[in-house]
Amino acid sequence: MIAHRTCAYRFEDGRQCRAAPLRDSDFCLWHDPEHAEQVAESRRLGGSRRRREVTLSGVYDLESVITVRDIQRLVEIAVMDTLALENSVQRNRTLAYLAQTALRTIEVGEQEERIRTLEMALLSQTARQVPIFDLDAHDDDMVSTMDFGLEP
Repeated sequence: MIAHRTCAYRFEDGRQCRAAPLRDSDFCLWHDPEHAEQVAESRRLGGSRRRREVTLSGVYDLESVITVRDIQRLVEIAVMDTLALENSVQRNRTLAYLAQTALRTIEVGEQEERIRTLEMALLSQTARQVPIFDLDAHDDDMVSTMDFGLEP
């Protein structure tokens, strides 16, 4: 049986930290006194990043870049920021690239909508079809009116 080492740190309520300790220490990275400064800086940067993300999300009205619409909004922001730059060859190349990107996202968005429409039509069509084996015994009149494609 292999014994797993755990961090020697104890929380205020007496529980022991269950993280693996660093190779040359009895503590994990978060509780090792030699790494306290690095951990504090990491926490500070992590918090400032989250605050910055929330601020930018509000300023640019951009929640995420998961949907086609989100990506279209991102391209729109990039186009507006690029248009605000001084006219140059690089700016014009960037605008041309962003136009290509915008066209592609429009195309993908249209395809996504067409697929969604086709799927809904297919689902509504299959929902109307009732397999004969799923009919109850009292549905005999319905069975007799069904066209099975059999020749008399």
